Amino acid sequence: MIWLLVAAGATIALAFFLLMDLATLPARQRGGSIRRAATYGKTRTVASGSVLDDGTFRDRALVPMKTGLARGVLRITPRASVESVTNKLLKAGLNRKVSPSGYLASKAILAFVGFVGGQVFASVAGALASKALLLGVAFAFVGFMLPDVFVTLKMRGRKEVLRAELPDALDLLAVSVEAGLGFDGAISKLTEHMDGPLADEFALALGEMRIGESRQNALTKMMKRVDTPELSAFVRAIIQADQLGISLGRILKVQAGDTRARRQLAAEERAMKAPIKMLFPTVIFIFPAMFIVILGPAFLNLSELF
Repeated sequence: MIWLLVAAGATIALAFFLLMDLATLPARQRGGSIRRAATYGKTRTVASGSVLDDGTFRDRALVPMKTGLARGVLRITPRASVESVTNKLLKAGLNRKVSPSGYLASKAILAFVGFVGGQVFASVAGALASKALLLGVAFAFVGFMLPDVFVTLKMRGRKEVLRAELPDALDLLAVSVEAGLGFDGAISKLTEHMDGPLADEFALALGEMRIGESRQNALTKMMKRVDTPELSAFVRAIIQADQLGISLGRILKVQAGDTRARRQLAAEERAMKAPIKMLFPTVIFIFPAMFIVILGPAFLNLSELF
């Protein structure tokens, strides 16, 4: 009993440490870049002439442990790969905050925390050893799947935000192109005046075009990352306009109007689905209470009569 509590406390502390390490990762990366730039070309040597290792505890212990856990998760789940995990994080907008190895390591850590938590819960409840093992395995499976659920929810939410921001972005692109800017300049103007995931996607595509990627390939990659019908239609229209020599301003106006109409239809569809979705909680939670309040006195009176 005691060793289970100690193991649970140590596991929770490790999970909290890793979460804080993940939250402070961008700031530490910036600080590390500044330190490397400040000490570039400077190395410390010991008397034997070898380079002195100034790596921190995180670099010497935590990073190898994270890499080992990530490799173990990849062996357990053959369908998963570093590339697929990278694509998932990119679609969820977490690629700058979470590395693929950190994501995979979090699955292993949460699975271990779930197993230990299940054992502690079973021991407190006084369950048998076989039931305790099954409960630990069930909790471990839940912990293993939690990062996938979180990333999936982030992907869905980000996709909805992208669909909502696209009409305004296309209007801004159309105005910029009609004012005399090229398509690359219009995207640059969009990234200056808009914030959010859609502006980040356009900024990434613009950066790819500036380093030599063709416009068609850069937009196609953005279409695959976002994977929404509205943006896919926009990218195909821009590629066809480039190939056929059609005016981009006119194409962007048409795409903006079509995207806005799709957004309105999607909002109307969600509004029509709302009463059906409200029916189930109404039947389960509200109707029984109403029946008790309305019919309860009548049943009490009938019980007194009989």
